[in-house]
Amino acid sequence: MSAPLSSSPAAPLSSHPSERAFSWQEIHILSLALAEKLKASGRSWTRIIAVTRGGMVPACIIARELDIRLVDSISIESHAHQTRGDVHIRSQPDLHYNQIDTLVIDDLSDSGNTFKAIRALWPQATYACLFVKPEGQPQADYFVEHIAQNCWVYLPWESQEFPDHITRQIGAHLL
Repeated sequence: MSAPLSSSPAAPLSSHPSERAFSWQEIHILSLALAEKLKASGRSWTRIIAVTRGGMVPACIIARELDIRLVDSISIESHAHQTRGDVHIRSQPDLHYNQIDTLVIDDLSDSGNTFKAIRALWPQATYACLFVKPEGQPQADYFVEHIAQNCWVYLPWESQEFPDHITRQIGAHLL
């Protein structure tokens, strides 16, 4: 059973309009909200593929909420710091299983290129993420929150990359 959900996550921690920082608690709340959307769809899945690294935390929470025990990962590299680059698949799970029962989870669909690359492998899978930007929205079947295209998102597992003002707002204990 899911924990009660807030109607919306807490106000973003960053006061800069072109960036947003999210705490562990906010990611947990958003992951639960995504799990609720997936449940409400009436669909069911038997496997999750977490997109590393950003999709791993939401995938863990969603797997528990949806009682999915089979969780794989696909390692994709498409960003270096704040620069978007080409998509490189570094490792992937077996391609020989029922795609319709597969749920692919990531943290953010920015340009949509990561989900596009994975859709080339598993076109019948379902694609879900916490955040979408306008360019990436068409690639996500389910998501929780819209983010402006020019907004940089800071996630708690990226604490080593936080600018000083983000570290001060979230707390140095994350470092």
